[in-house]
Amino acid sequence: MIKGSPAGRTARLARVAGADRPERVLIAASFVNRVGNGLFNAASALYFTLIVGLSAVQVGSALTLAGLVGLFAGIPGGHLADRRGARTVMMLALAVQAVSMSALVLVESWTALTVLATVDQIAAAVGGAAAGALVARVGTDRPALFRAKLRTFVNLGVIFGTVGSGLAVATDTRGAYVALILGNAASFALCALLLLLLPNYPVLPPPPRERRRPAFSDGAYLTFTALYGAMGLQYSAVSLLLPIWISQHTEAPRWTVAAVFAVNAAFCVLLQTRIGSRIETPQEGGRAFRNAGLLFLVSCPMMALAAYTPVWAAAGLLVAAIFVHSLGEIWESSAGFALGFGLAPDHAQGQYQGLLGLGFNAGQALAPAILTTVVLGLGTAGWLLLAGFFAALGAAGPAVARWGVRTRPQPAVAMEAAG
Repeated sequence: MIKGSPAGRTARLARVAGADRPERVLIAASFVNRVGNGLFNAASALYFTLIVGLSAVQVGSALTLAGLVGLFAGIPGGHLADRRGARTVMMLALAVQAVSMSALVLVESWTALTVLATVDQIAAAVGGAAAGALVARVGTDRPALFRAKLRTFVNLGVIFGTVGSGLAVATDTRGAYVALILGNAASFALCALLLLLLPNYPVLPPPPRERRRPAFSDGAYLTFTALYGAMGLQYSAVSLLLPIWISQHTEAPRWTVAAVFAVNAAFCVLLQTRIGSRIETPQEGGRAFRNAGLLFLVSCPMMALAAYTPVWAAAGLLVAAIFVHSLGEIWESSAGFALGFGLAPDHAQGQYQGLLGLGFNAGQALAPAILTTVVLGLGTAGWLLLAGFFAALGAAGPAVARWGVRTRPQPAVAMEAAG
């Protein structure tokens, strides 16, 4: 039972969901959007192969091509958000996604899928960069706490959507799959409408004589972008590499795959705000990035060792490994918030977030090839190599943070460096 007066309970609930109205609005909009993503992402490949009748190769090539084109839309989209307003650009991108997603129910050919998926990915990249700029404007008082809460609710939204997707997959009818696609389209539209409740934040002018694309001349930020993109392989290590490893190299029951996903999602939802709210400055972000690498250094060998243990010991070891890995994921995402937002100038947040998104998405695009050939091909040695790779990336975090703080022109960050 929750004790205290009704006013006290309301205040506590408000703190959980956001400190003020703009925070609560953006959290609600992001939650709705991610519920839709969860509905669609888990069942999209099945719809296009089983219902539309395209081959797996056709679906994969269409989505890969769309993703590659979309990679390069984030930076110009972010620059547009900086100059025309993040809320406006994000709403337009969401509207485009709502239309392109709705049109997927009419797809009957590879060409149509490729065109619509490409439009969707371009809009997603533009909207993602604009969303980053909007997050920076909304979470001004306690940015780390707000971003941690935002990620908590985003993860929760994906979980709800994935559950709904599972019900539709179990039904396995065209109507069920179409409902998922249209549900995702509706989530984009509703998210855009919710953004109307946000203030229309004024555009911040750039300083005189600044380069048109300052992010490309920012050595510290470019370096962190590369490190962050490479560290992003840890997501595919859980979603792609680990299920294959469990099914082909361990004696753990098959349900262990679902169990590790559930543990990963649960711990990220439960612990993100508690840990992430303490990581606010770039220096704290650098240390958090190092801690993430050390946690992955522990979790990856634990996953590898599951191949050498009996059935139930393997299952227990994998659950323990995913707990350690989830802690690393939380530290890594918190580092991304602290450095990705903290080192970007306020007037160019969209452009900088577009650059960071480009690095991350490039790493995600390369992850399947790297993990299934190099790591899986080498077996246990591949897992150990991956662990060392993550630890080396993390070790560079504090140095990059010091470099970034030292080279920031903003007075507030310069004072932090002096301190």
